[in-house]
Amino acid sequence: MSFFVKAVVDALKTVSATQCRGSRHEHRLPQLLRHRRAIATERGLVVPVMRNAERLSFAELEQAIGDFARRAKDGKLKPDELEGGTFTITNGGVFGSLLSTPIINRRRTGILGLHTIQSGPWPLQGQVVIRPMMYVALTYDHRLVDGREAVLFLRRVKEVIETPARMLVEI
Repeated sequence: MSFFVKAVVDALKTVSATQCRGSRHEHRLPQLLRHRRAIATERGLVVPVMRNAERLSFAELEQAIGDFARRAKDGKLKPDELEGGTFTITNGGVFGSLLSTPIINRRRTGILGLHTIQSGPWPLQGQVVIRPMMYVALTYDHRLVDGREAVLFLRRVKEVIETPARMLVEI
């Protein structure tokens, strides 16, 4: 998950229109302040806010995700840990989802849905080869983000994920 969090942080910084909150008339965040990641529990889905995600290393992100998951399953998240997010990542792929359309929470810019990785056909140098593939779905509030920015955001996430060595150096 930390690679996707880093990719989303990078894309949010690159395509600044994707990190606003509320309506176009409200302030735009000067930097990525809050990031949400959905966690499934026996009682349902909870979405704690990972604050200052842009400042965390991969190890710190993994530690924070693990801590949130443990405390969410034990019912020990604090109310303030569920408030104030601007963008969400949900990973239905861990349950085998091939593709879905996640719905954004009120006053959020968007949600990125991650799906299962499976082998599939891919064109490469005039041939069709089998490669691991993963679908991602971006749902965004069109009142806040134009389609152009949404596509630029998705393209940036793809670029960052496909070049993980560069991610380690640049982010």
